[in-house]
Amino acid sequence: AQGQPDNDQLRRGLLDELINRELLAQEAERRGLLKSAEAQAQIELARQNALVNLAVEDIVRASPVKDETARAEYEKIKTQRGAREYRARHILVENEAAAKQIIEKLGKGEKFEELAKESKDTGTRERGGDLDWPTPTNFVKPFSDAMIKLEKGKFTEAPVQTQFGWHVIRLDDSRSTQFPPFDQVKQQLVNGLQQQEIQRVLGELRAKAKIEAQ
Repeated sequence: AQGQPDNDQLRRGLLDELINRELLAQEAERRGLLKSAEAQAQIELARQNALVNLAVEDIVRASPVKDETARAEYEKIKTQRGAREYRARHILVENEAAAKQIIEKLGKGEKFEELAKESKDTGTRERGGDLDWPTPTNFVKPFSDAMIKLEKGKFTEAPVQTQFGWHVIRLDDSRSTQFPPFDQVKQQLVNGLQQQEIQRVLGELRAKAKIEAQ
């Protein structure tokens, strides 16, 4: 077959690698390297890693994620995110007085994007305060409550206080929440549910175990 030489070459390469590894392992034993504390620590770590992988595989195998479970998780996430998402901008400042000054400047026609350069939010100030398309659940409640009340193109007429400081918010647009099709995210959902099961088992083990810090 056309691919046969490549397959033979691959097998020979793998065999050579296994032989080399075994020869080096034997040489390490001959030199007495296994007696060192460092070697014992590395061997113990490798043993733990192998056992961890086996345990995780067994937990996942014992509790397979059914399609209906993944579908239910998908619907739950959709419900949590809400029916609408909002394209908003914000400017975050230290105090109410500074926020009021920004609102006053906006009222006089100054550009929001320029004023956003004064924002404490380093992640958005260079983008004119743009927050992209999150859903209200991505924000703390005082922020989301103020945002969803705004009309398109309008900004908050009073500063909005959160634990992060004082915000001036502008709503650029809103739309129905965009969800990827279930089949497109199914594997991610399955992976997430498997991680939840692993964490559940770990929680039970930690509750029963006596762990002493070395």
